[in-house]
Amino acid sequence: MTSSRPLILYIHGFNSSPASAKAQDFIDFCHQHPDYAVAVPALSHDPQQALAQLDDLIREAGEHIHVLVGSSLGGYYATWLAEKYGCRAALVNPAVSPAKTLGEEFLGPQKNLYTGEEYEFTRAHAEFLDTLDVNPIQSPGNFLLLVQTGDEVLDYQLAVTRYAQSLQVVQEGGSHRYEGFAAMLPAILEFAETGTLAPDTLAAVSTLQPETSSDSPGRKAQHV
Repeated sequence: MTSSRPLILYIHGFNSSPASAKAQDFIDFCHQHPDYAVAVPALSHDPQQALAQLDDLIREAGEHIHVLVGSSLGGYYATWLAEKYGCRAALVNPAVSPAKTLGEEFLGPQKNLYTGEEYEFTRAHAEFLDTLDVNPIQSPGNFLLLVQTGDEVLDYQLAVTRYAQSLQVVQEGGSHRYEGFAAMLPAILEFAETGTLAPDTLAAVSTLQPETSSDSPGRKAQHV
């Protein structure tokens, strides 16, 4: 998928897919900006294979990589990749040290509610995932952190602490799925282009009051 257009890469979370609401919002938004190439890969449940998929896409894009947008576990992957390649990343309710903070919650039978795939998430998967943990962040200026305090799956304060030196938008309320994600996409693109947010943009997105949705599927691990 080599292109001369800057690439915006969306990285979905655990047991998610390109069919998720956030991924579809992202695709719809990017179609309004034809100057950019967009990739929303369906990632393997195996962290090592998922990382290889993402690594291949970024290496193909080369100097044309524009920004990574990672949701939940995708934010964890995006952090490792942004540090490796020196590119910018917007992190949406990202997982922080998931193999440590979620303990045994990953392990055992899993089912992707979007694809129907059933599989076993093993201790070996979790151990590889742990090797991707970046702490401390080496290039905090490359990250935009977007979190909502109503996240019922992950402790948003862990992300606020991990990315303390990065640009942050902390919205009161919301949920792990990140309510009102579509409204944040222009700000993500602004960050991708400039490495920051204008004061008016930051004030506007910080004061948005997301509603909490009740239609999030499944148990906690299915949202990471």
